[in-house]
Amino acid sequence: MKTIYLDHAATTPVHPNVATKYAEMLGSLFGNPSSIHSYGREARKWLDEARKVMAQSINAKPAEIIFTSGGTEADNIAIFGTVNAMKHKGNHIITTTIEHHAVLNTCKQLELDGYEVTYLEVDNNGRIDVEQVREVLTEETILVTIMLGNNEVGTLQPISEIGELLKEHQAIFHTDAVQAYGILPIDVKEIQVDLLSVSAHKLNGPKGVGFLYERTGLTTKPHLYGGEQERKRRAGTENVPAIVAFSDAVKIALDSIEENTKKYLDFEKILTAIFQEEDVNFSVNAIGTEKLPHIVNVSFPGTDIESLLVNLDMAGICVSSGSACTAGSLDPSHVLTAMYGEGSPELRNSVRFSFGLGLDENHIKTAALKTADIVKRLVK
Repeated sequence: MKTIYLDHAATTPVHPNVATKYAEMLGSLFGNPSSIHSYGREARKWLDEARKVMAQSINAKPAEIIFTSGGTEADNIAIFGTVNAMKHKGNHIITTTIEHHAVLNTCKQLELDGYEVTYLEVDNNGRIDVEQVREVLTEETILVTIMLGNNEVGTLQPISEIGELLKEHQAIFHTDAVQAYGILPIDVKEIQVDLLSVSAHKLNGPKGVGFLYERTGLTTKPHLYGGEQERKRRAGTENVPAIVAFSDAVKIALDSIEENTKKYLDFEKILTAIFQEEDVNFSVNAIGTEKLPHIVNVSFPGTDIESLLVNLDMAGICVSSGSACTAGSLDPSHVLTAMYGEGSPELRNSVRFSFGLGLDENHIKTAALKTADIVKRLVK
């Protein structure tokens, strides 16, 4: 049975060209970029070129890019690094109830350490308003961390408006852009963020590599202690082959943004049109707001998520019920809970479809028809 992978928001397949480059680099580029001999200089050259690609992709400077092991580490460096550097100026942090667990659990730890954290509530579309930030901002606020695009329902937050609000405030502004990078154009100058987190495996690059944008002039305390790599901001020998492969994935993603956006929006239309044609009772979560084009979170009233996911998997349809970081858990989504409230039926009947490399209209039609058949069988 051929499977159809519709869980690209969890992780993406490595692009064939990226996999080729990765294998090539693993076989030939083993020098330590901190070494001064020819092998080290060759590795440094590739590392510097990759850094330029990352910087240009978000209109930043190469020196503002810190390579990490992925989005979680980038988030941790941004948050812990900021509060440790700013603790003499205050102890208040602002975030939202729908952040990725890499942000939420970091903030929970900071609460245990004595920091005050304000979790902004979202509306039924999973969105906050800039006025909510303004209302809770104080002289003690040292960090605002709000994701760019949500990984479960796709909702986009008003990042540029928040950046404008914070322009004259001491608070450092961080955005987790892991789900949005490579899907949407991002200009750090336009959205006025100080810190921005990215991960390679969300845009057809290898796992275990990402970066943190850190604005020039910003001072954060290092999260890891050791060598002087990444301008003393992140100790540890850089994973040069993965970083080079990541840079190739970035080039491919940026060249394909317009084409992919149109394709993914068409996929959503096909998916929902077939549900309507098949007389399936459904509703799209976060339909009334701007969102990432590759994520469609759908509620199927009368179904239960456990049996729904099992049956879809048996039919060869690979989807999820929420964030991949809670793998193996069917606990209610914290994002949907924030949107609809505890005990709402959407928490137990919603499926996330997410699109990416290798899909075409026939895949979407087949998946939609199989899903419709399963839903109609399972409705109580």
